[in-house]
Amino acid sequence: MNQKKILILGALGQIGSPLTQKLRQIYGNELVIASDIKHDKNNRLTDGPFELIDATNYQQILNSIKRHNVDTVYLMAAMLSATSEKHPEKAWNLNLSSLLNILNLAKAGYVKTIFWPSSIAVFGPTTPKENVPQQTLMEPTSVYGISKAAGEDWCAYYHNNFGVDVRSLRYPGIISWQSLPGGGTTDYAVDIFHKAVKGQPFSCFLEARTKLPMMYIDDALEATIKIMNCAPKKLTVRTSYNLSAISFTPEEIFNSIRSYYPLFSIEYHPDFRQSIADSWPNSINDFQARKDWGWEPKFNLQELTKAMIEHLKL
Repeated sequence: MNQKKILILGALGQIGSPLTQKLRQIYGNELVIASDIKHDKNNRLTDGPFELIDATNYQQILNSIKRHNVDTVYLMAAMLSATSEKHPEKAWNLNLSSLLNILNLAKAGYVKTIFWPSSIAVFGPTTPKENVPQQTLMEPTSVYGISKAAGEDWCAYYHNNFGVDVRSLRYPGIISWQSLPGGGTTDYAVDIFHKAVKGQPFSCFLEARTKLPMMYIDDALEATIKIMNCAPKKLTVRTSYNLSAISFTPEEIFNSIRSYYPLFSIEYHPDFRQSIADSWPNSINDFQARKDWGWEPKFNLQELTKAMIEHLKL
């Protein structure tokens, strides 16, 4: 009756949905409470508890934490990079007020451990393009990146001043088959698989040789669970850990898919997202994550391509 539970805010998102499913496999369906601001219309998470919660509403979150005896919160609710550029104030409010709500709940003793995702969007034009170190110039130029950089500082502040156990990863572009693109600059690398499997041509909003850090969803889930299972004393980074797997261009992923679909075609029509991508690095150095909690990715581009196509063909 008193067993601690996990609450996931933004459980219907690109990462939130498979993360919820993975955590339920590990801890049991009833111990993982999924929540989102909208209904689960596709019945993806009906194997366990689901609640409607606005992540910007402190009282709604607190009520759920008390009702379910929640110990750990994964805050996956966010407005992503491309959408944030269209709604900057709304993005800032969602991305920061939701984080401050959870940090304050932990400060007040209602929550023991928090996971909050950051992003490679915290980096900017002054950041080194290759092998970006853990500590470096960031100076983001996108609304999403600005909110994530500020969020990292808030995480460190609450940890250093109030002892809040908040853990974070700077996700690269996440490639998953479980959900459709959600408004991110790297989402072309998800949409391209859907078009290929359907036999449709693909129009890419980035230039052919725009190289960005990417990661298959299984690696992202593995890293998230691994850092959350790490002993607090081993964590030396309380802003957000660099995380890396592979880097590729639209041209490279297109050629990888062509090995399965030789007639697949692509056109390049860069839009406003190109300037966002241009401000981000080509590759990330995640030495600290490997050293502190044993991070190691499993999927390269070929393995990612094979996994995406196999799942989407089902």
